[in-house]
Amino acid sequence: MRRYVLTGTPGAGKTSILRGLSELGHRVVEEAATAVIAQAQARGEDEPWTRASFLDDIVEMQRRRQLAAPVSGPVQVYDRSPICTHALARHLGRPIPPSLTAEIERITSERIYEPQVLFVRNLGFCEPTSARRISFEESLEFEKVHEESYRAFGYRLVDIPAGDLAERVAAVGAVISALGAADGAPGVPTRDRP
Repeated sequence: MRRYVLTGTPGAGKTSILRGLSELGHRVVEEAATAVIAQAQARGEDEPWTRASFLDDIVEMQRRRQLAAPVSGPVQVYDRSPICTHALARHLGRPIPPSLTAEIERITSERIYEPQVLFVRNLGFCEPTSARRISFEESLEFEKVHEESYRAFGYRLVDIPAGDLAERVAAVGAVISALGAADGAPGVPTRDRP
């Protein structure tokens, strides 16, 4: 099983790309941070990212989702990973919590994710939502922090340039196919070995 991370700046269209990939039959795993925020806001907490346990909650949900994802089929695509949570901690000016350090050690030692990360480039704007309250300029800074974090942990970024949704879904699919072909047969596991 090859597990690819789809990441990039907030508002870049990752969720739409993930849905497009799902429609094409790829197994996908949605972002944890957005779910943590939505659940908290549904309980009446307006800004859960200010809570001390916010990063721990994201780490826990990411871990649960990764471990619960079916180990079948040749590919899974994840909307973000614990490395994104590391970037989020840096962006928020928070210390890296021990839970995140432990989870990054786990995904690294178990080689959970492919070393090539699908980096979705910004669209030139950032639409605010209840969970995403940053300006476009702030999102560009966050994009840089993401790049730095992934490179610091030894991942290689594969750019998915701005474009219309169909083009971007096709670009991600083509990258996954090309990387799978480079590794051998598409169904050969590369990350589940001891």
